[in-house]
Amino acid sequence: MLNKLFTVAKNTFTETLRQPIYSVILAFALFLFILSPSITMYSLDEDIKLLREIGLSTLFITGLFIAIFSAASAITEEIESKTITTVLSKPIGRPTFIFGKFLGVAVAVSLAHYICTIAYLMIVRHGVLETARDTHDWPVIIVAIAALSGAFLLTAFLNYSYDWNFPSTMVKSITIFATCGLGVLALFDKQWQFNPADNHIEIFDINAAVLLLLAVTVLVALAVMFSTRFNVVLTLIFCVEAFLLGLISDYVFSRNADEHVWAKIGETVSPNLQVFWISDAIYEGSDIPATYIFDCGIYTVFYVGAILLLAIAMFQKRQVG
Repeated sequence: MLNKLFTVAKNTFTETLRQPIYSVILAFALFLFILSPSITMYSLDEDIKLLREIGLSTLFITGLFIAIFSAASAITEEIESKTITTVLSKPIGRPTFIFGKFLGVAVAVSLAHYICTIAYLMIVRHGVLETARDTHDWPVIIVAIAALSGAFLLTAFLNYSYDWNFPSTMVKSITIFATCGLGVLALFDKQWQFNPADNHIEIFDINAAVLLLLAVTVLVALAVMFSTRFNVVLTLIFCVEAFLLGLISDYVFSRNADEHVWAKIGETVSPNLQVFWISDAIYEGSDIPATYIFDCGIYTVFYVGAILLLAIAMFQKRQVG
C-alpha cells in the first residue's frame, strides 16, 4: 500500500510542477518580493516591520492560490477528463488516492513556500532604504541575480539538449541555486566580510515562515476536500471563504464559544488560521517559542487528518466513470 501511495504522490508532485499556473503564481510572488522594499520605504515609521508583514502576507497568499489550483488540477481535472478511471481501475483504493494526492500537492506547495521563504529572508536582510545615506545590500542583490540567471541558463540548456520540462526544471533549479545563495549570505555581511554572526538572517523570520507552512498545509487539505466534489471555480470560492473565515475565527466564534452552541461548533469546524499569523509579534518585538510552533503542529496534524477523512467520505460515493 505504501508503494501505491508513494506512486500517486510522486506523479501528483511531478504533474503539479508542470502546471503553468504553478510557475506563474510563483513568478508573480517573487516579483512582489522584489518590489516590497521599494513599497515600504514610503511608510512614516517602522519600515522593516511593515516589510516583514508584507513579506509574510505574500507567503500566505501565494500558498493559498497554489494550493487551490494545484489540488483542482490534481483531482477535479482528472475527474472531468475521466483519466481518474484508469487510476482507480488499478488496485488503488480511493483512500490511497486521496492521501496520495494530498501528499503530492502538499510537497509541491511546500517547495514553492521554501523558495518564497528564501526570497523573504533575502528582502528582510536587504531591508528598507529609509534615508539617502542608506546603501543597498549588494551581496543580496548579486546573489539573487546570480541565482535567477544560473537557474534560467541551466533550465534552458536542459530543455534544449534533453527536452526536460521547462517549468518544473526551472522550479527545481531555482530551489538549488537559491539555497546555495542563502548559504553564501549566511556567511558574509553587507561588506562581503566573512561574518556569520552579522548576517541579519533571524530565527524569528524562519519560525514565522514555518508557522505559515503549517497554515498552508491546512489549506491544501481543504482544497483537496473541495476538489473531490466541486469544479475549479467552486473550489476557489470555498477555499477563499475558508481562508477569510479562518482569519476571523477568534473574533467570530472563540469569544462567543462559552455562551452559544453555534459559536462552539463554528470554532471547532472552521480552521483557526489566526494562530499561524504572528502580526502582533512583529510589531511588539516578541519571539516565537518552539513550544508554540509544536502546539500549532499538533493542531495542524489533527485538523488535516479530520479534513482528509471527510474528503475520503465525500469521494467514496462520487461517480467518476
